[in-house]
Amino acid sequence: MKKNILYIAIALILGLVGGYFFFGNDSDTANQKSPTHNHSSENTKQMWTCSMHPQIMQPEPSDCPICGMDLIPAETGAEGLAANEIKMTENAMALANIQTTIVGNGAASEDDGIISLSGKIATNEENNSVQASYFDGRIERLNVNYEGQKVNRGQLLATIYAPNLVAAQQELLTTASLKESQPALYKAVRNKLKLWKLSEKQIEAIETSGQVRENFPIYATVSGTVTMVMAAEGDYVKQGQPILKVSNLNSVWAEFNVYENQISQFKKGQKIKVSTNAYVNKEFDATISFIDPVLNNATRTVTLRATLSNKEDLFKPGMFVTGKIEGITQATSSGTVTIPASAVLWTGERSLVYIKTNPNEPVFEMREVTLENRLGENYQVSSGLNNGDEIVTNGTFTVDAAAQLQGKKSMMNKTGGKTMTGHEGHVGMQDGADNKVNETSSMEIKLPKEFQEKFQSVLNAYLKMKDAFVANDTKQISILAKTTSITLKSTDRTSLGKMEQSHINKSIEMLDDIASNDNLKMQREYLVVLNKNMVPIAMSLEDIAPMLYVQKCPMANKNKGAVWLSADRDIRNPYYGDKMLTCGSVIEEIK
Repeated sequence: MKKNILYIAIALILGLVGGYFFFGNDSDTANQKSPTHNHSSENTKQMWTCSMHPQIMQPEPSDCPICGMDLIPAETGAEGLAANEIKMTENAMALANIQTTIVGNGAASEDDGIISLSGKIATNEENNSVQASYFDGRIERLNVNYEGQKVNRGQLLATIYAPNLVAAQQELLTTASLKESQPALYKAVRNKLKLWKLSEKQIEAIETSGQVRENFPIYATVSGTVTMVMAAEGDYVKQGQPILKVSNLNSVWAEFNVYENQISQFKKGQKIKVSTNAYVNKEFDATISFIDPVLNNATRTVTLRATLSNKEDLFKPGMFVTGKIEGITQATSSGTVTIPASAVLWTGERSLVYIKTNPNEPVFEMREVTLENRLGENYQVSSGLNNGDEIVTNGTFTVDAAAQLQGKKSMMNKTGGKTMTGHEGHVGMQDGADNKVNETSSMEIKLPKEFQEKFQSVLNAYLKMKDAFVANDTKQISILAKTTSITLKSTDRTSLGKMEQSHINKSIEMLDDIASNDNLKMQREYLVVLNKNMVPIAMSLEDIAPMLYVQKCPMANKNKGAVWLSADRDIRNPYYGDKMLTCGSVIEEIK
């Protein structure tokens, strides 16, 4: 019995010792491996970004320091992507409202081939008439003395003191007593008074009363609306000198500007649908009645005119209108496809789109395309795309910004490679080789030295106008836009290439539209187009002072994004003013 107890005790001791060495070593090993596992977890820690400002990266969820939007999870890896492909999260896609369309998929849109034109209502000059003085004299009273006043045929317009008529009346009274003996002389005096537009009734009244009148009335010969007052009470006027300009507004002209590359799409007699913001749900039928045979050298456009019936007095001269017209069908190559204009990023010589390379995941890559005609809100593409390709049609600027930040090929970076880095809500240029992006983007436009020197004064005027946009000062915007336009028109553009002149001419057109408009919303819409043309010119300058920043708000232009120039690095958004003053980022430095 004692031996059995001893054997059991020895077995227990050996079991405990063996268990210690076996399990203790595993525990130590596990303890040693644990820190390695934790470290790996730290390496894959989730980062957070802003869907509208992807340069923002934060280690934890919070608000975007630029626009205040909630941050979303950022991609933690890019495994399996090609060199210039980028991948976006589903949340980023939704928040930035990125939409795609398959090229050639489905039936053609009802708007295919429809060309949109912008224009203004003008008075129908065929219905204009001038009310003039029929004799020399001084205007004693002007009964119609402001623009917009309605006049009717036979209405008293003015009363004039006419010394010549006083003498002619004396002749009439003298010859009236001699009309039996000298009827020819009597008839000649009466005819002279008729030439001065005195009626038979007036002449008879003078003859019957025997009294000489000093002041004579002028009556309207037509009915209409006064469009210009050309004299004032107390003025001395000559025979035939205009006093009032009157227009019959029962019909008006809708005048549109048509670019060179669109001229072949129009001819007299085509039907056009005219609409205006004043009557949102209405369209008015008109017919093209005139196409100007002379091209405007400044804007490179011709005037297209349609006559509109205006018996209900709906259209006011100066009113902005939009025309929609079906262009004349032209033969195109078999490889031509049509895409929405919103899908295209244009840098001057290059036209770019973003194609979805993976049908099941949000993976995109930039592709250059060759554009042909623009038909309404669509472009014809002759090369670069095929039927079945899926492209970004909304939010293209946002995708391009993500590509820039990841160092992929993009609108501003033809070759790829890191070009920008985020810092406190801004994007600035890196030092060294990365500064070559300036050189890359400026190769598209070539500007003579003399033009560059004079363009500096244009930029100075532009920057003041931009500050007026920030301040929401409509009146000052118009004044400074006119100043910028005049300065730009004074530059010598004869040595510029076709593309450079296109940028300048479009800039002048937009500046003139801004200057002539008193609606802040419309002025900002014109500013978007102005900046699309001004920024490439500014980026091509070789020497500029002070340094300029190209800044961009991804939410402007109906979430399509819009750029502007600023002399200050701090964001002051001209598209929203104090509503979203600091929304935006620096995407380029011009030194």
